[in-house]
Amino acid sequence: MGIFRYDSKYAAPTKEQRERYMKGDCEEHCFGPENEIMLIVYDEAAYLKNDTDGSRILFTGAKDKGKVYDEINRLLAENAGRGSGSRSFTSGSKIE
Repeated sequence: MGIFRYDSKYAAPTKEQRERYMKGDCEEHCFGPENEIMLIVYDEAAYLKNDTDGSRILFTGAKDKGKVYDEINRLLAENAGRGSGSRSFTSGSKIE
């Protein structure tokens, strides 16, 4: 069906998208060291909320809904790289 990306935490699926895809029972799953990535799985869609950068992604249809797990793995790897990466600048007080 499709993948809809919202680049702001204030952007959201349209009313039509919510009524069509985001209905019925749902499951919530959180990922990341501080649960900053939330996945909400519906029968016909998966909604991914990433609070590290504020992005939101709606995956619709069986084929595209399965891609949400690839995106979660990518986000977790990206966030892990940020936290454990070497710093470009170090203050003089920390140099030994």
